[in-house]
Amino acid sequence: MVQGPSYAYFQGKIVPIEEAKVSVMTHALNYGTGAFGGVRAYWNDDENELFIFRPLDHFQRVLNSGKLLLMDLPHTPETMLDVLLELLRTENYRGVDVYIRPLIYKSSTVIGVRLHDLEADFTMFAQPFGSYIHNEEGSRVTFSAWRRIDDNMIPARGKITGAYANSAFIKTDATLSGFDEALVLDHNGHISEGSAENFFMVRDGVAITPPVTTNILEGITRRTIMHLLSEEMGMPVEVREIDRTEVFIADEAFFCGTGVQVVAITEVDHRSVGTGKLGPVVRQLRQLYFDLVRGKIAKYRAWNVPVFGPQA
Repeated sequence: MVQGPSYAYFQGKIVPIEEAKVSVMTHALNYGTGAFGGVRAYWNDDENELFIFRPLDHFQRVLNSGKLLLMDLPHTPETMLDVLLELLRTENYRGVDVYIRPLIYKSSTVIGVRLHDLEADFTMFAQPFGSYIHNEEGSRVTFSAWRRIDDNMIPARGKITGAYANSAFIKTDATLSGFDEALVLDHNGHISEGSAENFFMVRDGVAITPPVTTNILEGITRRTIMHLLSEEMGMPVEVREIDRTEVFIADEAFFCGTGVQVVAITEVDHRSVGTGKLGPVVRQLRQLYFDLVRGKIAKYRAWNVPVFGPQA
């Protein structure tokens, strides 16, 4: 059983989690007018340290989502990081990996669909967290009948709470049909992403991922993976539209994201991807990624923020 958090940052201070409650009239609860982030911190046994991975990038994306929602928040990525460090030290998580959920939301208790003339607030909690998908080395995937939200409906590059009803439909239909995840097409019939993760495939020695114009979330893990593939593994990375049936003849495929991390896709709609087993590219990439996020690659330590030790 996953241990729940004991504390949260709520209304400007660290409080017991039981006190972090909102009214049933809260605008964001009624209309989905909030945005969230997902950040991970990883335990390093050798250094007896918990490292937060790329927190400033994550907090900047949260604030960008707030800008889309007309939120005026008295925070910067740096002040949000200060809050997170205080929260994690208060929780005193040791020996476990942690998932962090920053949330900004329209906090006014009023009825009426709008974004303007509403107060906004920032809250955050953190809890131990393992794998998002059970079959990390061999997930079974289907193409969803649902389509990815279009940027002209709800901004796809913002992690807006109301938009995740789309992700919930996609994920639940896939799970109840016996699959681990789903691939989602955009309105032009090209692959966008998974229910809540970015997508890559490998074909003829090239890693290929959809462009931001296919309504993907502009993933921080996606950027990290593109860098590792090109700079550490020497693999060309191509950003282009991907047709549905290309996946069926790919050599390898995988999802990536803060929650999902790096998950191999070995079957899509009952067709094996490549050999139908974890391939050499994804195997190497997973090893690199987990070394990176745990602070074991010296040249990338600027991406790893220690919680208990001195800050760089």
